Amino acid sequence: MPPTRPSSIARLLLVLSLSSLLLTTSAHQLTPSPVARPRHATAGISPALVSTLRETLEAVKDVVSIISAFPVGGILGGGDLRLSSAIADCLDLLDLSADELSWSMSAASPTARPAGAGGAAGGRVGTGDAHSDLRSWLSGALGNQDTCKEGLDDTGSVLGSLVSTALQAVTSLLADGLGQVVTGEEAASTRGHRRGLARGAPRWLEPRERRLLQMPVGPGGMPVDAVVAQDGSGNHTTVQAALDAAPSESAGRYVIYVKRGVYNETVEVKKKKWNVMVVGDGMGATVISGRLNYVDGYSTFRTATVAVNGKGFMARDLTFENTAGPAKHQAVALRCDSDLSVFYRCAFEGYQDTLYAHSLRQFYRDCRVTGTVDFVFGNAAAVFQNCTLLARLPLPDQKNSVTAQGRVNGSMNTGFAFQFCNVSAHDDLLRAQQGAGGNQTKATQTYLGRPWKAYSQVVFMQSYIGVVVRPEGWLAWDGQFALDTLYYGEYMNTGPGAGLAGRVKWPGYHVMTTPTEASNFTVAEFIEGNMWLPPTGVRFTAGLAS
Repeated sequence: MPPTRPSSIARLLLVLSLSSLLLTTSAHQLTPSPVARPRHATAGISPALVSTLRETLEAVKDVVSIISAFPVGGILGGGDLRLSSAIADCLDLLDLSADELSWSMSAASPTARPAGAGGAAGGRVGTGDAHSDLRSWLSGALGNQDTCKEGLDDTGSVLGSLVSTALQAVTSLLADGLGQVVTGEEAASTRGHRRGLARGAPRWLEPRERRLLQMPVGPGGMPVDAVVAQDGSGNHTTVQAALDAAPSESAGRYVIYVKRGVYNETVEVKKKKWNVMVVGDGMGATVISGRLNYVDGYSTFRTATVAVNGKGFMARDLTFENTAGPAKHQAVALRCDSDLSVFYRCAFEGYQDTLYAHSLRQFYRDCRVTGTVDFVFGNAAAVFQNCTLLARLPLPDQKNSVTAQGRVNGSMNTGFAFQFCNVSAHDDLLRAQQGAGGNQTKATQTYLGRPWKAYSQVVFMQSYIGVVVRPEGWLAWDGQFALDTLYYGEYMNTGPGAGLAGRVKWPGYHVMTTPTEASNFTVAEFIEGNMWLPPTGVRFTAGLAS
């Protein structure tokens, strides 16, 4: 929903007084990668876009100033955990947006690369395709503002109203910039530009990085930079300690091997920890476990057992879990804001909101996700291949939804695409249904998704849909909300739950009948995977062929 303006002159005066506190209050500092002033634009990217990006970055700083000056511990703030979590979320999200804007300004001016922007070949940050990178980064930044606003509104604090006008200014500028990128991308397409074509390995990847996801750990296998072991046989005893020791803005891959065991800790891969790879001994063998949750006072964003912000993150043979349980409602196992990130043979275990694919381009292969309500959610551009999605037993009267995708603007490149996946019931749900004597009216209702935001976009193609999924397939969020603006699609699925006769009749629901339509959601087209996945060694199918 769009932000509302402050409703009184008193609130405006308070904003002005809070801003004056910046003279004496140490504000949270934005630390985007430094950017030289752009002089030229790439083909199809106008000087007007560069100007819009500069203006947006200044507007982001204005929002940070207001939020940083807010007296959290005073009578206005109340000092509660959810408010402090929401404020911390906003400052982190705006910091990410500042980086994404900086990268975008750099991409829009190839002669002005940001210092320290990573990579051995001229500081390249993304794939090298300026239009695709810009659209991804601006989509991420636009989604960040929405997450910030939603978190503040949920607290009931006056801060949500105080900052709404400033946030709306950022949102409007980002939407304008994103629209300019999409227009330029369409113009480039008419000149023969095509996204997602194989162009060889990105030049900034070193030889040791190739095929890492296929190499065994141990002597003669994968070279590792750090070892985590609870028994003291490694360099570190906690995952966080190993991440803290990783270099910042690394152009090369930094590999952390986490030996088998359950690591009870909350972990963050900070935004400057680039190109980190975490490898375990297998799903269920190496487990990172937490139990932060919404009921105990945290924002949903802050409940993540593992939060990944640094770009180019990879994980293999791990389990990420949140053990808070269904009664604690929102409880995230993994939250990811890492552009060009890969998860291979990983498990994500939880109940409500298990996997928070929050933003940017992500790829999941041979993974397992369990949960109840909205257990794959967020606003990333994410493709899941050969993954298993298991609906668990929720609280009484709850309905399961595999996805809740949060695209807030039709120009965003975001959405979830599931290909060669398996949607079935978890053992605990199967046992409960058997206890109900197979009576479908008593069984938990499970759906493929529901529209969290107005332009929610989810596609299931060439996948197995089990009997656990209701004939309607999809669930409304609230009445008629988003039913004509969402894009939900199905293509060549199989299984007892894949029948189309009983599906919803919403304007935004599509039965895709041609490969041309379905190919828009493949690895090559949807996340430009041919441009960045090959060097990682992860198995993937670029198009529709298995």
